[in-house]
Amino acid sequence: MPLLTDATDELERKRAESNAKADDHRARRDKLNAEARVFAEERARIIDELHGRSSEAQDHRHHRDDLNESVREAKRLREEWNGKLQVLSEKVAEMKRTRAPRNQGAVPVWRLRKDLKELEFRHMTTALTGEQEKRLIEEMKRLEAAIKEQDEQFRADPEVDTAVAELAVARDEAEKHHKAVGELAEEAQNQHELMVKQYELIDDLRRQADDVQAKLIEVKTAADDAHRAHIAAIEEVRDIEKMLYAARGGRAPSTWTDAEPPREDDFLARLKKGEKVSTQDLLELQKTGRG
Repeated sequence: MPLLTDATDELERKRAESNAKADDHRARRDKLNAEARVFAEERARIIDELHGRSSEAQDHRHHRDDLNESVREAKRLREEWNGKLQVLSEKVAEMKRTRAPRNQGAVPVWRLRKDLKELEFRHMTTALTGEQEKRLIEEMKRLEAAIKEQDEQFRADPEVDTAVAELAVARDEAEKHHKAVGELAEEAQNQHELMVKQYELIDDLRRQADDVQAKLIEVKTAADDAHRAHIAAIEEVRDIEKMLYAARGGRAPSTWTDAEPPREDDFLARLKKGEKVSTQDLLELQKTGRG
């Protein structure tokens, strides 16, 4: 039975080859799966950071929107108090024009203030002798005292005093809300810039996640291919072992059906070429050899 012996030897060789292929495919599959786990962990890390950045960006956006609402309210109050300030300023100015000083012939306050400013400018810009500077300072003090006296007389009128006090309040409120507008608008802009920075980082993280996802799919696909190749090699080994079992005198399972006996002259050639031969072929060849 030399032909049957040669076939058995060839089957042993092919089984060893298939086992080696199965081991290679399994090793490649395991290596690729390990790489896939690394990519999956990196993707999860990026996504966690992306979610954190997104939440932070939303916080900045909400804070910015709240500040912008406060800016609008501060502007409304500023306009309201500016209107009051304008009305009260005109009211006080009208009082100053219509209510003359008690001392007949006294210089009006507006003229005193003008003269005082001119002297102050002269004092700062003109080279004076000691005596000249002394007289200039004394005149400035006199004007200041006259202005103060007329202001006190002016404020002595209860109606005037009330109007002046209201004017001061209106000025303070207008300035306060004007300052608030600037501060709130600056903080709103700061929150907006922080939000934009977070969204830029989010876009970069999304690109990173997409790149890692593409690599993960590529490696996982290769791992799946290696796994299928491993399974195919294992099935090939099992098929060869069935044929070896039959070649060594084992009984074929009842599910194997009879077939036309293989031709002895081409059986071994087919086997060496790697072509598929069935266990039934080998059983029939065994019967032929024994016959």
